[in-house]
Amino acid sequence: MSDRLHGISAFVEAVEAGSFALAAERMRLTRSAVGKSIARLEQRLGVRLFQRTTRSQSLTEDGQAYYERCVRALAELDAGASALDSGKSEAIGRLRVSVPVLFGRHCVAPVLLALARRHPRLTIEISFSDRVEDLVEEKYDLAIRVGSPPDSTTLVARRLATQDMSICAAPSYLAAHGTPASVAEMSRHSGIAYGRAGRLEPWRVRDSAGQVHKPQVDIRLVFDDLQAIADAAVAGAGLAWLPCWLMSKHAAAGELVLVIDSESVLPTEIHVVWPQSRYLPTKTRVAIDALVAEIPPMVGHMQRPKSAANCKPASVPAPRTARQKTPAIQP
Repeated sequence: MSDRLHGISAFVEAVEAGSFALAAERMRLTRSAVGKSIARLEQRLGVRLFQRTTRSQSLTEDGQAYYERCVRALAELDAGASALDSGKSEAIGRLRVSVPVLFGRHCVAPVLLALARRHPRLTIEISFSDRVEDLVEEKYDLAIRVGSPPDSTTLVARRLATQDMSICAAPSYLAAHGTPASVAEMSRHSGIAYGRAGRLEPWRVRDSAGQVHKPQVDIRLVFDDLQAIADAAVAGAGLAWLPCWLMSKHAAAGELVLVIDSESVLPTEIHVVWPQSRYLPTKTRVAIDALVAEIPPMVGHMQRPKSAANCKPASVPAPRTARQKTPAIQP
């Protein structure tokens, strides 16, 4: 049986990766090893699976038919292994996780580090990136997503926590430009926005009547890294939309001033997501359980006011050039 299965994983990986080189990288093998494995598979089957040229490779008609059957067979083998694994309490194997950079570093990594200590036979591989990875294509077991849950039939999402947000700026910026007292006034201000893949994350502000607005700020800078946004705000580049836990530490140091508090700025949700599957491996299940148990109190602690410099109303005095009360936002 082992001879009959030899080379199939490399073949499927090569098809899905689009090249032997990328398949080798994902499998942690050399390109030569992958190529030889597939060549032996072709010899054993007596057919050519790939049409190769010096610049590209593509499946033959036989290769396409064989690939479809191999995918179904491997899925059944995985389901069988997962079914046997589901009754175990010890996590074994490699767990691949995709996390956003700052939140992953501050919250997710400590949880998974503790998980690795509790399960010595578990290997955890974390990718820190604010890019939204394709979990199925990149073969991640789970990911942390900040914002709206993914609208996908191939993924399952579970809410972990709610992240309070605020709009802030450096004292130097507010001294030069004043503090906006309404959503309309924000259109006269420069802003630093979070964006990725050409899409800007909208700022959403609730006025005293409960209506939600999207301020039309003059966005001059766009980053896909929250710390870079905070650094630019500290440098006086404009208004910034930041999580309270990140804004508060800069406010405590006198580097940022609250412009609109977390009771007016709509929060963002944080989810753990994983590929839809009939059976959930123990390694994935214990990781999800750990994140669900430990992330909410961690986020709550990070957002809990430690001083006057927090995201709640009336916590930061308005600069001398701005007579308005800082937190109140009008329609």
